[in-house]
Amino acid sequence: MTRQRCAVIGGGIIGSAVARRLLQVRPDAAVTLIEKEPSVGTHQSGRNSGVVHAGLYYRPGSLKATLCRRGVRLLREFCEEHAISYVECGKVLVALDERERSRLSDIADRAHANGVPGVRVLDAAELREIEPGTAGIAGLHSPSTAIADFAAVTRYLAADVEDRGGTVRTGCEVTALRESGEEVVVEAANGYREAFDLVVVCAGLHSDRVARLAGAPADPSIVPFRGEYYALRQHRRSLVNGLVYPVPDPRYPFLGVHVTPRVDGSVLIGPNAILATAREGYRRRDIDRREIMETLRRLGFPTLAARHWRTGVTEMAGSLSTRVFVSRARRYLPGLRTSDVVPAPSGVRAQALGADGSLLDDFRINRRGRTICVRNAPSPAATSSLAIAEHIVGLALGEKTHGGPAPADREEQGENTR
Repeated sequence: MTRQRCAVIGGGIIGSAVARRLLQVRPDAAVTLIEKEPSVGTHQSGRNSGVVHAGLYYRPGSLKATLCRRGVRLLREFCEEHAISYVECGKVLVALDERERSRLSDIADRAHANGVPGVRVLDAAELREIEPGTAGIAGLHSPSTAIADFAAVTRYLAADVEDRGGTVRTGCEVTALRESGEEVVVEAANGYREAFDLVVVCAGLHSDRVARLAGAPADPSIVPFRGEYYALRQHRRSLVNGLVYPVPDPRYPFLGVHVTPRVDGSVLIGPNAILATAREGYRRRDIDRREIMETLRRLGFPTLAARHWRTGVTEMAGSLSTRVFVSRARRYLPGLRTSDVVPAPSGVRAQALGADGSLLDDFRINRRGRTICVRNAPSPAATSSLAIAEHIVGLALGEKTHGGPAPADREEQGENTR
């Protein structure tokens, strides 16, 4: 019998998890994980705050909600198996006024519907028992929210692919995908060329570009948002006990500037969300003029800019001024001072933009012929990665998945498969 040949493009946490899952389900398959960088987990998977989200915010029944809750369990088990740091430090959301207090009730309802354990709304006194440094009229506590090292998880997943007989091919930037008959030919800039029976695109910041190589439509496209961070100086890390967040604005898929302990003992403040000037624009001086022009011409971007320009100006002010940036966290953590922080490395988030100017919220996974493309995988994608892998492999093999029954093989499924 001929071995099934499978390629996974993108060696981030999702791509590595998909390649591993394919070998779990089909141990006789020939699986190749293809990554353009010299090592796996270089971009979003290695440049994030490390939060393992419990599933507080997501619409019950959505892919985010379903796969996040299963992903938490799978991730915790994986970390235990491989001795990767996983700490349930807990999380509080701090409400500063009555409008935010009412949002807490809505978030608690969603959390309970999603099966998040132990979530409860706090009064001001209860909030300060958990986080004495906060100032709010109410709060919400999620004791099971955790932190982990997602870069380490990615490395272990890729190593497991090789241990199971798969191939991890780094330094290999895919430049062409050509479906011919019953196979897809993958070509790369370094001259690599190979045919596969199944291709899964998990290309993160470049997911729309690689999807287009497979003949997928331009909608949705990726808009890169840089998230900048500061870190608390070592002698101020005791300012918080766990994760401390503002109440999120429901108009945006971002959670606001928050305070995040990490497994290495550091404490981050951030991120903001400003338009990046390159797909991998981690610094202000990282400017790709062609990318900027592509963004400005992108379907939906003029509508997005017109709708949210005030927020863009506010985010830019925080980017240019440490004082302004820190003041956003000081609203709910009044003991924080500008002198307490130092700059920390930034990340860039791949946010899918619809042709109507909307920022896509749920995961989006499409299938076109023999190619499956992850078109939108924002937070909590790292938390959900092992469950996303189950879901994608279920779609590939036509099996029931934890995200719902696998649909029939057809061109460009919509918001998923959801």
